[in-house]
Amino acid sequence: MRSFGLDCVGHETYVKSRIAEEVKDRAGPTEPQSDAQLEIGHVLCMDIVGFSKLLVDEQRDVSNRLNRIVRETEQFRAAEMANKLIRLPTGDGMALVFYTGPEAPARCAIEISRGLKDSSFGLRMGIHSGPVNKVSDVNDRSNLTGTGINLAQRVMDCGDAGHILLSKRASEDLEQHSKWRPRLHRHLLCCSRSSLNTASGDHACIVSANLK
Repeated sequence: MRSFGLDCVGHETYVKSRIAEEVKDRAGPTEPQSDAQLEIGHVLCMDIVGFSKLLVDEQRDVSNRLNRIVRETEQFRAAEMANKLIRLPTGDGMALVFYTGPEAPARCAIEISRGLKDSSFGLRMGIHSGPVNKVSDVNDRSNLTGTGINLAQRVMDCGDAGHILLSKRASEDLEQHSKWRPRLHRHLLCCSRSSLNTASGDHACIVSANLK
């Protein structure tokens, strides 16, 4: 008698697995949880270049100055007043998530750069518009996750002090208005400091904002 190498227990497990797959196929795709709130955020990530090399009191001073400059920008105040802004501190910088429109992070970045004109430290910034999801962190405080945050961070990681870098998605939104086109300079970046996927059509184009 030929043996197929399948004992009774294994056969029972196999049958149950097949039944579960058929039930899942007939039921169709799983409905998303009703409390999931996936939104499009316009994200500005920034960090202080060389922050870890500063002394403790110097870190405090530059962080305080950056916070003051950010809070004084018109875009920050307008979005905060409209309850359309989420702030996420990152230790050596921050992420600002605007829900006002795609221009907000770019305008804010330019305002910040002008405010830092005579500063003793450098700042790099990255901008992207994409899905963000509100979650609670370990301290039950509101936080955000999603590719909107992740890609803005990766774009920023490709920059150096004084750079404002935009993802392809963010730049294409701004290019729809003639006032932004002269300020955008398209170029590809090969960035070893970031996991940015430069082989992907969505991620390949990085744009810098001309502040002149």
